Amino acid sequence: MSASGLPPLTWLRAFEAAARHLSFTLAAQELNLTQSAVSQHVRSLEAFLGRELFVRRTRALQLTEAGANYLPTIREAFDLLARGTRSFTGGDPGQTLLVQCNMAFSVFWLAPRLRRLYMAHPWLTLNIATAIWDPERTAHDAPVEIRFGRTGDMSPTAEPMPASTMYPVCTPDYQDGRFDLESARLFDCSGMMGNWEYWCGATATSFDPAQTVNLTSTYVIAMQAALHGVGICMSHDTLAADLVASGDLVRPFQGTARLPEGYFLLTPASHDQTPASRAFVEWVQSEMA
Repeated sequence: MSASGLPPLTWLRAFEAAARHLSFTLAAQELNLTQSAVSQHVRSLEAFLGRELFVRRTRALQLTEAGANYLPTIREAFDLLARGTRSFTGGDPGQTLLVQCNMAFSVFWLAPRLRRLYMAHPWLTLNIATAIWDPERTAHDAPVEIRFGRTGDMSPTAEPMPASTMYPVCTPDYQDGRFDLESARLFDCSGMMGNWEYWCGATATSFDPAQTVNLTSTYVIAMQAALHGVGICMSHDTLAADLVASGDLVRPFQGTARLPEGYFLLTPASHDQTPASRAFVEWVQSEMA
């Protein structure tokens, strides 16, 4: 049990959605999660409460008496949170949009293009939230999310954005322009399948697995290190293409590989869309195209 005596909000969201649809599958589609993730959230909530909330039948769910009694409390709590948030943020919900976004994507792709967004939609107000670890925990608050990860971890409704090509980047004067992989200080983002070893294997580049690689929790730190001339950073064109085009960074080695991970666009169901969400999603799709 948490110190507050409350279960995690993700468990409650999964329960409320599953109870409304009487289906883990439909709840998963709404929450942009997998069916197994929703089922596990509900089981965790049941373990936390010490009682079952659903009778699980073949292809159907039925609320138990405990579940039916608990559901109004959860709905009232979510309604209170929604009203309080609207009161706190103010503004027209049709013109204001909360977007949860991968931090590196926000810094290197989204922020440099915001001028074009606001020129196209001057009425739009955008609130951008980032989550480095466990984006699923906070995603339910944002109508639109841009998430980074592997295809197998995404819900069926997640729209894949164009695939990225990965390659190393550094400043033009690093190592006086005579780039040597063995003596370079290397940087990478931790937890990536598309890492230095993967890129070297895909491009037939000699690489000693024992070579030290400096790891960061986000590409933002690794790429900032490269931008300040500290070393060579593994990156990909969604983040680095603009910086390479401007000459701030160069590609010291020409080999490229397809990044195993990618960006995915998670959007509201049609009945939950607003002018703000439609405008932003269409703009992102246009920019990516």
